[in-house]
Amino acid sequence: MTGTSSSSSSTTIISKDLPSDYVSTVKGFFADVGIHASLPQNSFSKDFYSDLIRDLLKVDNVLRGRVSCIFSVSPAVSNYFNGLHGGAVGAIAERVSIACARTVVAGDKELFLGELSISYLSAATLNEVLVVEAAVARSGRNFTVVASEFRIKKTRKLVYTSRATIYHMPPAKL
Repeated sequence: MTGTSSSSSSTTIISKDLPSDYVSTVKGFFADVGIHASLPQNSFSKDFYSDLIRDLLKVDNVLRGRVSCIFSVSPAVSNYFNGLHGGAVGAIAERVSIACARTVVAGDKELFLGELSISYLSAATLNEVLVVEAAVARSGRNFTVVASEFRIKKTRKLVYTSRATIYHMPPAKL
């Protein structure tokens, strides 16, 4: 496409050399996934996504350098194909990784996510129960690296992996 459209604009610019059946397919996809649907009012509250993720996770085990949580794939975090949405995987990986890092980093240090990589190996379907196990791979003065695995609870099948680099603030003095 040669132009762009913002959510506040009512017009869409479409390249003249793009076949009309392609345009129809793209418009149909967006309609099917509800791109024009209105968001519920509570989704505009501060840090709404944290409330959504927090209600999903149940802490199973906390040890020094290790955290385990359980959650079910609910419709609120499922995608168009009734699987766990990739963004939800990222949000859960971030939360569990920061919680895991907190088990080895002093409470006076502020933590923030610097890098997150995720491998989507398979799909977790609607109502599937997953176990997320996170472990500190390395922790130093200025950052902590946490590796996580998402497995289907019933079969132990590995569906997602993640690796997070979490920075400590303020950084250590040299």
